[in-house]
Amino acid sequence: MKNQYDIIVVGAGPSGSMAARFAAEKGVSVLMLEKDRDVGYPVRCGEAVSEAGITEFIEIDKRWISTEINNFSFIAPDKSEVILPLPDRGYILERKIFDYALAESAAKAGAEIQTRAYVYDLIFDGNNVSGVKVEIGGEQKEIKAKIVIAADGVESRVGRWGGLKTYTDFREMESGVQVTASNIPVNQNTIYFYFGEKVAPEGYLWVFPKGNNLANIGLGVSGMIGKKKSALVYLNEFMEEHYPDAPILTRVAGGIPCTVTLDRIVTDGLMLVGDAARQINPLSGGGIASGMIGGSIAGKVAGEAIKKNDLSYIYQYEKDWNNRLGKRHKTFDNIKNGIFHFSDDKFNSIAKSILKVPIEKRTLGNIFKIALFNNPSLLLDVAKVFFQK
Repeated sequence: MKNQYDIIVVGAGPSGSMAARFAAEKGVSVLMLEKDRDVGYPVRCGEAVSEAGITEFIEIDKRWISTEINNFSFIAPDKSEVILPLPDRGYILERKIFDYALAESAAKAGAEIQTRAYVYDLIFDGNNVSGVKVEIGGEQKEIKAKIVIAADGVESRVGRWGGLKTYTDFREMESGVQVTASNIPVNQNTIYFYFGEKVAPEGYLWVFPKGNNLANIGLGVSGMIGKKKSALVYLNEFMEEHYPDAPILTRVAGGIPCTVTLDRIVTDGLMLVGDAARQINPLSGGGIASGMIGGSIAGKVAGEAIKKNDLSYIYQYEKDWNNRLGKRHKTFDNIKNGIFHFSDDKFNSIAKSILKVPIEKRTLGNIFKIALFNNPSLLLDVAKVFFQK
């Protein structure tokens, strides 16, 4: 490992690996640092992603696919179930193997990777970020870089050290918890979403099958709700009612930012990607595909800045991200704020209305049209998402 690189990426999740790969493809020197001993560990997500979200960046490999998803199930508080065929195929991933594959693609592009590398501070040249301070194998090192890309998760200490506001108010966070359980007898090609005051107020609960009767079962509730009754209590109650004898194999918990991208994701010498930048779909809480997109844009722009010998060019990243997904995420946030406060009666009414529609004519767009029939401003937002190219 050298003492200086053009670009250092902190964090080897999907967004970090894409940033490292696309920067390295520009022919610049890249080092990616991961604090854990293994890339892809620990897994802190539901592992669901669309096929289009993957194939933009990497060819599908069955080794990291748990199940193929073709249907969406919406379960109302009165237990009415609505099945919708998904317009695009989806997958439940094996994140550990998937993340390895993404990191491998960065390595093949020329990026160096170092695990068990704990970044504990930044180096500055005046006000410009100019490298990182890192502990590797008990030894502290200073590694210089022209650009640092922070892919260090929602708390993003790196972003905070660089002077960017990475704090999110608890009212814009969801309290989330998930278990991986066995003996869950659900359709392996369907993802299940439960709504309602009893199950997950101001949020939703999911069941994502992983093959062989394994499933990720989790939920997110708003920060305000979580202060009164924890997400774990809601999940335990659901498991006791639906799967009382299911063995729990893993359990994870944490905050899920369900908000729009941070106001600033770039400062001199520093860029934020993925969860660190809040590049998360505010409606679903999903961040794999959007994080990969954000990472790829940042990597390209950072590489171009080095090639142009113009470090100020990294500010182009904010514009490119906003044009690609940032504006769309603001629309998703408006829709989320409209539906997450629905009453149980409203959810039940939506289910009854959709069940009258033949299954071949059911779409997510139609669901939102029915749900927001009396809210014309949000209907316009739905039209932007589902009906405009």
